[in-house]
Amino acid sequence: MRLRSSTALAAVAATTALVFSAQVPAAGADTAAAAGRPGDLVSSAPSAFHPLPGQPTGTKAWKVHYRSTAADGAPNVVSGTVIVPQDGRTGPRPLITYAVGTVGLGDSCAPSNNLPNGTAMEANLIQQYTQRGWAVVVTDYEGLGTPGLHTYTVGPSAGHAMLDAARAAIRLPEAGLPADTPVGIMGYSQGGQAAGWAAELQGSYAPELKVKGTATGGVPADLLKVAAANNGSFGSGLVFMAAAGQDAAFPELELDTYLNPAGRALVGGMKENCVAIDAIAGSFKRISDLTTRDPLAQPDWQARLNQSRLGRTAPAAPVLQYHALGDELIPYAVGRQLRSEWCARGADVQFDTIVLGEHVSGVITHSLAVGAWMADRFAGRATRPDC
Repeated sequence: MRLRSSTALAAVAATTALVFSAQVPAAGADTAAAAGRPGDLVSSAPSAFHPLPGQPTGTKAWKVHYRSTAADGAPNVVSGTVIVPQDGRTGPRPLITYAVGTVGLGDSCAPSNNLPNGTAMEANLIQQYTQRGWAVVVTDYEGLGTPGLHTYTVGPSAGHAMLDAARAAIRLPEAGLPADTPVGIMGYSQGGQAAGWAAELQGSYAPELKVKGTATGGVPADLLKVAAANNGSFGSGLVFMAAAGQDAAFPELELDTYLNPAGRALVGGMKENCVAIDAIAGSFKRISDLTTRDPLAQPDWQARLNQSRLGRTAPAAPVLQYHALGDELIPYAVGRQLRSEWCARGADVQFDTIVLGEHVSGVITHSLAVGAWMADRFAGRATRPDC
């Protein structure tokens, strides 16, 4: 286990070493919670999509700011990137609303700041879908690249951001996407939590979207169980990042009052950096090492974390859920529990176990299967649920 964890950390660090691009100003759009509907465009500007620096993709891209809904239900503005293949297609094309895995808390980590430069972590995965002729919109999430701290791991906020990103892409005239565009929801790890929440919320929050399916992997469906599994381990930095994200959404939690000087220094640094630095700086630390008392033992913290727990609502569209058996960050049992809860509520779920590999490799090795499954949904083929 130590060897696998060390290998995974090295993979995270290597993969994310290119993330640190210069912060792009938000062009003043992010403070504009103007009157309008969730998903309405606040601003748009030409951008670019490069999986590697300068690599051509045959696409056009736009950075957008769009209205959404914060964790507390208030209106907010989120940024993102709309990518459309320039393949000569004149008819309708599917749209993927895509949520990335953990990139960090600093604004420079936002996908929209890195996709134009070829330094975004999951750009090669996204390219698989543009090569199929699908449009893709990638949300930056609440507070990542826009004013305020990123509300990392706050599920409802992330779900809203994904659904409203799809609305914004459809409402962007240059994208050429009609109102009845078929939509797929995709994400892994933090993105898997976001995709799960988008799937659960879609029926009530965005029923007009023609969602055909959700592919969600490595899902941290129960944050308290995930925190317990990572406390003092190689992934413990993610626990402190998540605490900062929850505190950003719910300031009444007063995280700072629980932290000792070392904890305040660590969390303060995490707010300015990306995951490669944060994961290494926070690894193998216990909650008790950095706090005067454990916030996760407090009823108010437990209540807020449980608000992000998935499995209480059946997604209306079919779901492909996948999880690595050897996942050292998000316990496999957490994924299986989510599958059981969705199945018990009548959802159409196919659960794929990745037998070989761990957390980081899972999103890569299963990407072709994910694309094929979503293509079947867009083609209207029958599902193969295994509840």
